[in-house]
Amino acid sequence: MRKNIKNFIYFILALLICFNILAWQAVSDLNKPQLLEVIFLDIGQGDAIFIETPQQHQILIDGGPSSKILEKLGKNLPFWDRTIDLVILTHPEKDHLSGLIEVLKRYKIENILWTGIKRDTPEYNEWLKLIKKEGAKIFIAKAGQKIVAQKSIFQILNPSENLEGETIKNSNDTSIVIKLVFGENSFLFTGDISKSVEKKFLNEKVDIDSDVLKVGHHGSKTSSSEDFLAVVSPIISVISSGKNNSYGHPHQEVLDTLGRYGRILRTDLDGDIKIISNGENYAISNL
Repeated sequence: MRKNIKNFIYFILALLICFNILAWQAVSDLNKPQLLEVIFLDIGQGDAIFIETPQQHQILIDGGPSSKILEKLGKNLPFWDRTIDLVILTHPEKDHLSGLIEVLKRYKIENILWTGIKRDTPEYNEWLKLIKKEGAKIFIAKAGQKIVAQKSIFQILNPSENLEGETIKNSNDTSIVIKLVFGENSFLFTGDISKSVEKKFLNEKVDIDSDVLKVGHHGSKTSSSEDFLAVVSPIISVISSGKNNSYGHPHQEVLDTLGRYGRILRTDLDGDIKIISNGENYAISNL
């Protein structure tokens, strides 16, 4: 009996300590400056970007090619947090989609934004099964849409039409392209679009000028035309690619072009890349 009482007392003490920690965490959060965090995750040959707004809305753009995304989310989310507010699948290629399958199995997803196009791959079929089971709110992306989280504005620039139910073999040019504006700072996430979509943006005079550019298609020479980069005029260009990948990404000619516009960061060389903005200035942290 004494042992049971003793164990019960220890349990209550441990619980009180946990509540105390959580209380201090809450106070700490209240004192935090209003910061936006954008983390380009080093998940190999693919894309995965984790965003946390000042209001602690958590957004994941793509999940990379494997379950490595779970390790990365574990480092950037509190251990008790198993909910993500919004998952965005730019396009259903394996190097963007496969990791999201693992995320759906582990986390509760509140909202999903994707193009709704059809593919005939094992990863795609698993994705469809899991998003139906998840019960998240599903939104189909189309240019002109906006997601507003107070000072954080996510503008959808591509695709230009609703593609839900369309069968498209090569989905790169259907990639959801997003411009994130936070105060005076801006980020452009380009998925795997090619120069043809870049040219369409230029012809239609789409506002793509941005401080930070997520370089299209992992630095492939099929993207990042000189004319496109001149209009984006990035101060920082981030390339997400795997070490010694078989595609030769990033291509040297793309690196040469990007080098004329500002600083180049690469997940294969720099690891996870965090950019923190207060709406006026930003800072870079290699994790």
